[in-house]
Amino acid sequence: MKQLTKAEEDIMHVLWQLKKANVKQIIEELPEPKPAYNTVSTIVRILESKGFVDYEKKGKGHTYFPLLEKHEYSNQSINKLVDNYFQGSFKSMVSFFMKKNDINLNELESILKEINKKE
Repeated sequence: MKQLTKAEEDIMHVLWQLKKANVKQIIEELPEPKPAYNTVSTIVRILESKGFVDYEKKGKGHTYFPLLEKHEYSNQSINKLVDNYFQGSFKSMVSFFMKKNDINLNELESILKEINKKE
């Protein structure tokens, strides 16, 4: 799967939230300073060409919707992160974040409880 740029990801987050939207509605949800209409329209067309969104014709315009669920993209992004920076080891990733973010014992116990629920 192709990776998203920051701008593409920002627009995908809006589409995941709204489910369906035209360019004007997407712009309304983006933070200030708002990008130009043509900029957002171009990015949406790029997302369409990458296979992330599709559209339905509405009068003279288009209503866009995501083809990929947020959790699917998140999962693939995390796997890529683990593969590229932690040699495919989730253990190495967790260890890195524990050391760099000073996770306390209560947080670690909470994480372990969540892991045990999945087993």
